[in-house]
Amino acid sequence: MASSPQLSLLLVFVSFLVLLSSATAHNITRLLSQFPDFSNFNSLLSQADIASEVNRRQTITVLAVDNSAASSLSSLDSDTLKQVLSIHVILDYYDKEKIHNLKRRSTLFTTLFQTTGVAANRMGFLNATKLSDGRLAFGSGVPGSPLVATYVKSVAAKPYNLSVLQISAVIVPQGINGTPLAPFGAPITAPPEVPVPAPAPVDDSTADSPAEAPEASAPEPAADAPEADAPDADSPAAGPAADGDAPSPAEGEEDQKSAAVPVAGCISVGLTVAGALFFAV
Repeated sequence: MASSPQLSLLLVFVSFLVLLSSATAHNITRLLSQFPDFSNFNSLLSQADIASEVNRRQTITVLAVDNSAASSLSSLDSDTLKQVLSIHVILDYYDKEKIHNLKRRSTLFTTLFQTTGVAANRMGFLNATKLSDGRLAFGSGVPGSPLVATYVKSVAAKPYNLSVLQISAVIVPQGINGTPLAPFGAPITAPPEVPVPAPAPVDDSTADSPAEAPEASAPEPAADAPEADAPDADSPAAGPAADGDAPSPAEGEEDQKSAAVPVAGCISVGLTVAGALFFAV
């Protein structure tokens, strides 16, 4: 009888653990089976034994590709396939809102491949970069790697344990598994970089608009200032001109004096002749 209460408590505790595990457990295979567009990717996850790794972890984000993009993985051997798929599993929860609210322009995500111990040269990381046109692009974390995929949509989410996001292409780092593989998908680094400088010329033209030609002509009145000073320079010259005219009246007075001398001479001669005639009479 004494063991009955203990057995009841044990059953309650076990039931609680079962409920807790069922609340946090997830099954990526079952979840993706609801979306036919990802059937190829879902099958590859099970084939490479990545699905079990995803289900074992409580906080995870899977970057899935549709059937068309997943077909590019069919040429990979089993080891390389497992490594590539593990790169598409981020060891954190990111839904649509959280991944678009990244504070940095570029963010490195730790992937499942990083836990294998064989990832070298940051090959176990994913680079997520916000493009100038608002898109979110993904590429390998290996320095110098191009961005080869973009965010498409949120496929499914089970907050805050499992999130499945669709990207446009598979991400395969060059040199993974010792094989010099070419990156899958066309690099999208160049196209986004075109719009980045594009706003710069627009901003430059806008910045130049205040400094228009009319404003550049503003200094011209200053250039005219010396011309305005020219009359001032001529003013002193007018002084000598006035001084040059001053002798003319003096010369007129001398002429008058010269003209007065003969008149006085005539008067004196006339008086002499008149005196002589007076005495003669």
